[in-house]
Amino acid sequence: MSITETATSPTSTPEVPVIGHWIDGAIRPSTSGRTAPVYNPATGAVQAEVALADQAEIDEAIASAQAGYLVWSEYSIAKRQTVLFAFRELLNSRKGELAAIITAEHGKVLSDAMGEILRGQEVVELATGFPHLIKGAFSENVSTGIDVYSLKQALGVVGIISPFNFPAMVPMWFYPIAIAAGNAVVLKPSEKDPSAALWMAELWKEAGLPDGVFTVLQGDKEAVDGLLTSPVVQSISFVGSTPIAQYIYETASKHGKRVQALGGAKNHMLVLPDADLDLVADQAVNAGYGAAGERCMAISVVLAVEPVADELIGKISERIAKLKIGNGAGVDGIEPDMGPLITDVHRDKVSSYVDIAEADGAKIVVDGRGFTVDGHEDGFFFGPTLIDDVPTTSRAYTEEIFGPVLSIVRVESYDEGLDLINSGQFGNGTAIFTNDGGAARRFQNEVQVGMIGINVPIPVPVAYHSFGGWKQSLFGDAKAYGVHGFDFFTREKAVTSRWIDPATRSDSAHTGINLGFPQNH
Repeated sequence: MSITETATSPTSTPEVPVIGHWIDGAIRPSTSGRTAPVYNPATGAVQAEVALADQAEIDEAIASAQAGYLVWSEYSIAKRQTVLFAFRELLNSRKGELAAIITAEHGKVLSDAMGEILRGQEVVELATGFPHLIKGAFSENVSTGIDVYSLKQALGVVGIISPFNFPAMVPMWFYPIAIAAGNAVVLKPSEKDPSAALWMAELWKEAGLPDGVFTVLQGDKEAVDGLLTSPVVQSISFVGSTPIAQYIYETASKHGKRVQALGGAKNHMLVLPDADLDLVADQAVNAGYGAAGERCMAISVVLAVEPVADELIGKISERIAKLKIGNGAGVDGIEPDMGPLITDVHRDKVSSYVDIAEADGAKIVVDGRGFTVDGHEDGFFFGPTLIDDVPTTSRAYTEEIFGPVLSIVRVESYDEGLDLINSGQFGNGTAIFTNDGGAARRFQNEVQVGMIGINVPIPVPVAYHSFGGWKQSLFGDAKAYGVHGFDFFTREKAVTSRWIDPATRSDSAHTGINLGFPQNH
């Protein structure tokens, strides 16, 4: 069954299909009777309903994954690697289909949707080389006649809870590595854009993955809590807001699970007076308004070390005026630079932060409130917004807005800017723009943030490094993908072994009774 033939529930109408689960290698219509709307953000229309799982469906999904794990864990490394390579080739050849699905449900422009797929594909490609990363170690004759070696083995069933802003890339940060290592995955996508997960599930089946190894459980908090508390699920991987990340971490840890929970951000760009301001303006616009600001690595605050603020604001404003905003699918005869926000509720929340900044004395240089697109007046659009002189006590400065709002904060020195970054509750990403190598080197050592860009505004690490922040941006010890990912999705056994050579067997080979603590010799 293809994604466009999504099964409907007994309560749905033919015009509004209900998007179901993926269990045992097939789309499974829901029987819970609960659904949530899935919008086309560009038009504001409800294009589908998504099932919200009840406890029976949660149990069924987890049981299917456990059965799939028992099959998959018996596959040889060579066979698993064949499936990984097949999935990679299918994804590469059909990624345009997935990009269209993302744009239809999330609203981001097609080029941005394609970009997230390509970055996710990097992790798939890393996972194809997994044999090197899950091999153990061997030490011979550590004590007389005794060897010690380690084995890395899969956890079992693992849960992934992904956000709406990257419905393909964020799950791909986790599941290629989890599956390569021999685990079975239960993915709970965002109910706002659930179809990308089903498309990826179909691709895994086509690649030869056994049924049950990749399961998609649609739902809301009930589905989340079902994964967090299930005794079968061994680990949880999550990306989302900080309050939910903290809840995920505390609840899953309480139930004995490994957890990697990536939270929110308030990313700063520190601009020194010697920086190339044209480069800064380009990158501030790219990092502030790309994906309509709905990404945890967006730059939301520019710390302008005086006297550059006025000139920089002018350059950013010139670039904003040239941005094209519209339907991300490009159906209006243009390829827009920026699409709508995910829902009207989120649009209104973003707008409220601009209200807060204005009430706190900030200057609205470019105002995106009330923005509409001709022919899409009911769409969830919000224009790119630029705010100057934002007080650092304002909630518009301290809290994550998650929209196309770029704030300028004027500082007098490098040290003042660094102190503002380090005093924040988040520590996800940051950037410095300068032509002074010494200042950049000092910044990378002194800033208390997990991912740092030097003249790079969105420093998302490549797949063979790991993604994750500090402070309130990461809960748990393990970052996403890279070496951290393989360590997270495997557990180690240490084996101490002694074999007595039958050719030299004698009474002297037996050491007799000794109740003292074993010593090496």
